[in-house]
Amino acid sequence: MDWSRIKTIFILTFLVLDVYLVYQFMNTRDAAQYEIPKEATLEEKLKNDDITYVELPDVKKKEQYLSVRTKVFTTEEMAKTKGQTVSLGDGTSIEGKLEKPFKLTSKFQPAELSDFIKTNIFAGEQYKFWNKNDEEKTITYYQEYDNKTFYYNSNAKLTFFFNEDNEVTSYKQTYVEIIDELSDAEELLPPLRALETLYKKGLIKPKSEITDFELGYSTLVSLTASHVVTPTWRIEVNGEENLFVHAFEGRVIPLSDGENKITE
Repeated sequence: MDWSRIKTIFILTFLVLDVYLVYQFMNTRDAAQYEIPKEATLEEKLKNDDITYVELPDVKKKEQYLSVRTKVFTTEEMAKTKGQTVSLGDGTSIEGKLEKPFKLTSKFQPAELSDFIKTNIFAGEQYKFWNKNDEEKTITYYQEYDNKTFYYNSNAKLTFFFNEDNEVTSYKQTYVEIIDELSDAEELLPPLRALETLYKKGLIKPKSEITDFELGYSTLVSLTASHVVTPTWRIEVNGEENLFVHAFEGRVIPLSDGENKITE
């Protein structure tokens, strides 16, 4: 037996084995070193922060920008009103004073004014309740189109004024007419993605409850004779705070009464 040859074979075998083990070790170490932890999903992040939300709305997947204009009312249209004294101001608003004040209950519900609005207000069926402000003694409605509200649009607004006796005594109304649907229909940002935009910007705090999702319109461009409005997600937080997201571009839109603009 050639022990020298056998010894050489053993040495070469163990050398090959050592090289293989070193190779495996290096691969394992590199994989561990460069492995990127899997990022939690939005649903997981919301759950971890104890943020809950209502059932997501079922809406069309595509919408369009709208071109609208402020309506100029005519004396002929106002001649049809009853039980009120009406003035047209500059023609783009109606100011009505009720001959007999409308009594509200101590625990006001929007349904109390529903019949009055449908019967006595121009295109009253197109307005949706927004809020009641006891300090300013106003009840505000905004106009709708295709079941979508024109958020904080001073040109599509109905405001009732009530007195110390909780009686509606007058109102002011503006109205927009739809000129055209602009551009081709575009893909809507899903409501959960709109929520994600707000969450990433820190606008949704831990332990919050998302109490409503609604698709409406906000003003994108305001021109002399017309306005361009864009589909906008309204996300209600804890039943009291409203946050808005551009439904095409996913940008946060800070809105206030009569004014809104888009930010990055």
